[in-house]
Amino acid sequence: MSSRSSRKSDDEATVRPATNDDDIDAAKKARDEYALNPIGTGSSGKGSRSAKGGHLRLASSSDDGDEPNLVATGQPEEVENASIENGDRGSVTYKVYKRRWFGLVQLTLLNIIVSWDWLTFSPVSQDAAIYYNTSESAINWLSTAFLFSFVVIFPVTIYALHWGPKPSIITSAVLVLAGNWIRYAGSHSRDGGLYGVVMFGQILTGLAQPFVLSAPTRFSDMWFTNRGRVAATALGSLANPFGAALGQLVVPFMVTRPGDVSNAVLYVAIISSVAALPSFFIPAAPPTPPGPSGSRPKATLRDSLRLLKSLEIWLILVPYSIYVGFFNSVSSLLNQIMMPYGFSSDDAGIAGALLIVVGLVASAISSPILDRTKAFLLAIKVAVPLIGLCYLIFIWMPGTRDLAGPYVVLSILGAASFSLVPVALEFLCELSYPMSPEVTSTIAWAGGQLLGGAFIVISDALKAGPEADPPENMNRALIFTAVIALAAVPMPLMLGLFGRGDKLVMRRVRSDERHRDVGSSGNDDGTV
Repeated sequence: MSSRSSRKSDDEATVRPATNDDDIDAAKKARDEYALNPIGTGSSGKGSRSAKGGHLRLASSSDDGDEPNLVATGQPEEVENASIENGDRGSVTYKVYKRRWFGLVQLTLLNIIVSWDWLTFSPVSQDAAIYYNTSESAINWLSTAFLFSFVVIFPVTIYALHWGPKPSIITSAVLVLAGNWIRYAGSHSRDGGLYGVVMFGQILTGLAQPFVLSAPTRFSDMWFTNRGRVAATALGSLANPFGAALGQLVVPFMVTRPGDVSNAVLYVAIISSVAALPSFFIPAAPPTPPGPSGSRPKATLRDSLRLLKSLEIWLILVPYSIYVGFFNSVSSLLNQIMMPYGFSSDDAGIAGALLIVVGLVASAISSPILDRTKAFLLAIKVAVPLIGLCYLIFIWMPGTRDLAGPYVVLSILGAASFSLVPVALEFLCELSYPMSPEVTSTIAWAGGQLLGGAFIVISDALKAGPEADPPENMNRALIFTAVIALAAVPMPLMLGLFGRGDKLVMRRVRSDERHRDVGSSGNDDGTV
């Protein structure tokens, strides 16, 4: 068996014709037959079932133990831009395509705009409350309802992404278009808006979010090799908080008095429409997979539930959801956290932008490094204590009445939090392989949105009264945030301890490496 570089055009897939009908049938059967050894220590490998419809069915005795051993009969494989000859039966090409960047850019744009939709009103909560003739707490519910919408629809998101990222992205684009123009329908008059109509539109944009926020891991698995997945996931995932930064920074400049809310909603609707329309033209899937793991049949949704019992997965999922929840709540309430101490809405908007922009820069630096080193566990164990410490210190920062303290702490918090996001999502994909990537990704984000909404409600309830010093401060909410954030720190620090180091095998990376090695030293008959 030989391995050679493929230098064909962007759209071309190399497939060697078989010599006769029998060989064609044999090659087709070899490509379609996959078996998965039971995932468990001491398993004999009996009882595994074959893949159907591109999904693996796991043996009934599977657990979260050893790395799954996928065996592809007659299909030795090589990674990235390589054509693997399968004797005289056929050939399989692994290749990355330039068109993947069009899909990734569009996914990034949608994540930016859907997050901007989320924070259209929070940065100007006082003016919005006057414009819609309601209270600031009701304006907070626009953000809260957006987050809870994710939880309502996330099972549908998993199902949609199981069939590929394009149907999910198109669904999100339709909901974004509808939600934004319904919001404007309730905000078209400068004399006042219809809160109920705006809430309905806000819920629709909230329903759009999971279809794109959970998509980056699925997209990177389908289009990128293991040398670029962390960076691709980071770009798509962190676009969401970048949209929040735009909302925090830009909306206060759009709205200087209550009547300006109408124009702000219109401008956001126009920008959203321009960003959403290209979604209908992205490619659905690459002509050939980027590598062995990208072509592997994934576990069915039912079998994925059994893989979720792994303790290691939950030691990452739980703190990830908590920290995403606190990011959502702090971003939504930052205006109300800082303004009682004499800061302006512009100051709070800049603080929110620093939280996100510094985080994006840190993630842009760390993601390519982690793509090469695969030091996921070390990165998680460094970032998590730093996040907990930042939430603790931030309790006293607004009370300093000086911008330096909040700006510095929020910048460090953003750097640690944003570096954690793509690493945690990709590490979950590695630990849960051959589970399809959207399962853990969607559950992680759904937990973050659910807790984010709950934290906003709790923080609003903990707000001090008008008789406090300063009036309506949120010091008790910051204490609550710090306590829960610190309580979550020990969970990821326990990964690999107590004799469970073997549970941290990066299964997807190992699958690629194993099949690459087989591709260069396989048998003459093409059997792995």
